[in-house]
Amino acid sequence: MNKEQQELLDDAYENYWNSHPDADKIFQYEGSTFVTRRMTEDEFVDMVKTDDEFSGRWGLQIEERELSDEESIFHYEKELYSPLRIIDPKIPVMPNKLITITYNNKTIESYE
Repeated sequence: MNKEQQELLDDAYENYWNSHPDADKIFQYEGSTFVTRRMTEDEFVDMVKTDDEFSGRWGLQIEERELSDEESIFHYEKELYSPLRIIDPKIPVMPNKLITITYNNKTIESYE
């Protein structure tokens, strides 16, 4: 996940955190006491990935999919022959996954 995508996730989580105090809390036992707490950012992201209703409520979508061999090669070669390699000459890694994050009508894709 790139920096821009992380910023979108942080914004969405901040919106969740600043929302109504009882919004989407986790209920759990700690010892013999039943407590509620807000989700951590990792738990929030996991819920967005696995629960469409939850994702829609917070306006955040995270899609991950495996790339085909042809797509992997295409994106590898695109990076390999990018003019930006003059600035950063390291050899790119062959991507095998596309991650798409959408929040507040902004979509960012990255390849890993």
